[in-house]
Amino acid sequence: MGLKRILSLLTVTVLVGTSIVGCSSSNGKDSSGDASGDKVIVDIFQFKVEAKDALEKAAKVYEEKNPNIDINIETVGGGNDYGAALRSKFQSGQEPTIFNIGGPQDVEDWASKLEDLSDQPWVDDAFEGTLGSVTADEGIFGMPFNQEGYGFIYNKEIFEKAGIDPATITSYEALENAVKTLDSKKDELGIEAVFAVPGKEKWVTGLHLLNVALGNEFESGKQAYEAKSLNFTYNKELKELLDLQTDYAFMPDGKKGSINSVDYAMQVEQKYSTGKVAMVQMGNWAYGGIEGVNADIAANSGILPMPLKGVKEDSIPVGVPMYWSINKDESDAEKDAAKDFLNWLYTSDEGKEMIINDFNFIPAFKGYESDELQPKDPLSADVLNYANNGKTAPWVFMGYPSGWGENIVGADIQKYLDGSMSWEDLVKNAQKTWAEERE
Repeated sequence: MGLKRILSLLTVTVLVGTSIVGCSSSNGKDSSGDASGDKVIVDIFQFKVEAKDALEKAAKVYEEKNPNIDINIETVGGGNDYGAALRSKFQSGQEPTIFNIGGPQDVEDWASKLEDLSDQPWVDDAFEGTLGSVTADEGIFGMPFNQEGYGFIYNKEIFEKAGIDPATITSYEALENAVKTLDSKKDELGIEAVFAVPGKEKWVTGLHLLNVALGNEFESGKQAYEAKSLNFTYNKELKELLDLQTDYAFMPDGKKGSINSVDYAMQVEQKYSTGKVAMVQMGNWAYGGIEGVNADIAANSGILPMPLKGVKEDSIPVGVPMYWSINKDESDAEKDAAKDFLNWLYTSDEGKEMIINDFNFIPAFKGYESDELQPKDPLSADVLNYANNGKTAPWVFMGYPSGWGENIVGADIQKYLDGSMSWEDLVKNAQKTWAEERE
């Protein structure tokens, strides 16, 4: 979500189309295009930085097959607030044809702009449960990006040197023991710390880490979305999991509060991908970034569970991070081209090959059963293995009140780390603000 990420901290990339013909449209476009041969302009405004290059490649292939269509791609992510950027985009009058939404809250927030996609051919192929978050009485308003999972990405070589069998880490106690062993052998292993924790990235803490607790309180994002109050039943177990990471984390100035200056790039690329830490909380989407720094470490990485002590200890959260949506206020020509592009990308033979090999996605659709279309990277393979074995917890953070996870809980976790807020006050504020947002 995930969400809300991220090969670099600040990425804004625009793939500009070729010649633009025709009259201006109500949304600030240079052309709406039509069947007479005018260019049809499809503007995509998307969040997934690590999919940027693959998406641009796919767009070029599609344009070659459809020379009357130009696809412009703008990517905003990697530490930026995509939701705020999307709102600004619409307010500026430069409304995209295709954009991203995250779940029930976004369906409500963007209801006036969402095209009903329930008649699209991919709908019948979507895996059970993947469309619930974007389905309402009026229709289906999003197409799943993919399936993703996250947990503790670990360096297999470091674990082997430390004498730790990752297959035995199926409980909080086992994880804690492994962390202490790694910490005791830091010099021998050549690592600076056991973990790198990106305290600066409030989505990592306020969305993903928090989901480990709330994914056991709520059955789905939709149930979370409909909940008027938050019990925060497992907040103590969540605190233990957070403390385990931060007590043994890389601290830039040696103090826990400095964890708040660690961003995604430092966590994944500068520390994990160079072998300076043994583990990071992150998902399979990070593979490309790790591989870009060190292909050997990427190939020797896996995903460990995120154990909630005494609750659910052998699983990882798996879900749909984001959905493609189409702006219903665009011209019919633009909407038709947008629908055709998305359908081609996920259901054509050529598109499927790119989804697996270029995007490194775990598909949310049937039709990828052949051996050639199985995940190639070890992180995605691990996520698929957890899913196939039923060792998963739901993603419910898309059902949080808008901005609550990052701006309230994520910000309060930063205060907890720098010592300016107690955990008890964090819990009380989370419950209070949830109820206020649901009034």
